[in-house]
Amino acid sequence: MSQFLLLLYNDTTRPRRLSPEEMQNTLERYMAWRNEPFTLDGQRLAEDVGRVIRSDNGTPRTSDGPYSETKEVLAGFYLIEAANYDEAVKLAITNPHAQHGTIEVRQIYGT
Repeated sequence: MSQFLLLLYNDTTRPRRLSPEEMQNTLERYMAWRNEPFTLDGQRLAEDVGRVIRSDNGTPRTSDGPYSETKEVLAGFYLIEAANYDEAVKLAITNPHAQHGTIEVRQIYGT
């Protein structure tokens, strides 16, 4: 089996407004997906802007956040096992995030 990283992005131009009941239901769906046998790991990222390190003529430079202006932000990830990309995509589509966000599927090198 190969391993795939599912990168979950949120659209910052369309904030979601959920009732307490909707929030609880959404959380339960994410937790259930996290407990599927093909899911190896998964975490929500903290709400800070993060740090980016870029090379500037061979010298590492650090800046806040991935971009100064962005419409999507990385919100979290899952690490899953699947036979191939087709299976990984089929599994990713069942993730609750597919209903309101973007999921990028990437194979882990060497798996």
